[in-house]
Amino acid sequence: MMFRPVKTLNLSKTYQAKQRQGLFKATYKEVEALKNVSLEINAAEIFGLLGPNGAGKTTLIKCLTTLLLPSSGQAWINGHELTKEDNAVRASVGCMLMGERSLYWKLTGRENLEFFGALYHLPPAARKRQAQQIIDRLNLGEIADRPVETYSSGQKMKLAFGKALINDAPLLVLDEPTNTLDLPSARELRAIVRELNRDQGKTIIYTTHIMAEAETLCDRVAIIDRGQVIALGSVPDLKESLGRETVIRLEGVISSGATRAVQSLPLVKQAVVTAVNGINQLTVVAPSQDNILPTLINTLTAQGAILQKITPEEVTLEDVFIAHTGRTLAEDTTVGSK
Repeated sequence: MMFRPVKTLNLSKTYQAKQRQGLFKATYKEVEALKNVSLEINAAEIFGLLGPNGAGKTTLIKCLTTLLLPSSGQAWINGHELTKEDNAVRASVGCMLMGERSLYWKLTGRENLEFFGALYHLPPAARKRQAQQIIDRLNLGEIADRPVETYSSGQKMKLAFGKALINDAPLLVLDEPTNTLDLPSARELRAIVRELNRDQGKTIIYTTHIMAEAETLCDRVAIIDRGQVIALGSVPDLKESLGRETVIRLEGVISSGATRAVQSLPLVKQAVVTAVNGINQLTVVAPSQDNILPTLINTLTAQGAILQKITPEEVTLEDVFIAHTGRTLAEDTTVGSK
């Protein structure tokens, strides 16, 4: 049987969310943050968790790294049962969660790395050596001995990424690791992730709401929405799942009434409008065998829309998400708030 570093079976997480009513009263609403998530992650693969903010990605990885106790279901991490061998799970995982908030700002970057190395019971010489290797690899030498509170947001994120490497774990869990990084730094970090996977055989769980990151980096992707896995597979397979459908983007002045008119067309599967640089962009998913473009144009112009650009496009992971949910990845959702 093939060894899989991560396996979950019907993993669920429910919590009580406080809702204030007036100054002195509060009620509690049950929120399902995760709903029966079952998946397997193969050894030495980069596995992406893709979804909008609030979809449940961070809740899932907090459960997998023992920071949250699941309400029900089972999980095994590197062969250790999650709820019964939590110390062994933590020892076998390197985590980058909560970004810069996971650092001690009064300590220097080097002191942070050595401190977390000590928490993993690395001998003093080993943690000093590992800290220096991380500093060199991430080009942090000029700031390594400065207090973290003097770092920029991007520098703090790079150090938080370095902290995940301190115990040289076979499984890395990276939660939005390029958040706040500039483009060159984000590109550099992704290159290091590929190197860790390719040259050292590390298994990597990579959460992001950035479609392009998942497309270029991940071997397989699970798309999560409202606590559920709505699609899972390789990037080509997920795109191919829309192989019998076409995606058309229309830009211009498009009113909500015009959008509703398009959504009511029998040939339209999904139609979602977003604002891009002050211009409305309408994304339409429809069966590819039907020549729907003339109908779209006629419907929109009849509703007073002014079209500036019409582009039939190659299917992307965001289109897969739109086809399943009727929303874009840019939308911030509240898990369980249906």
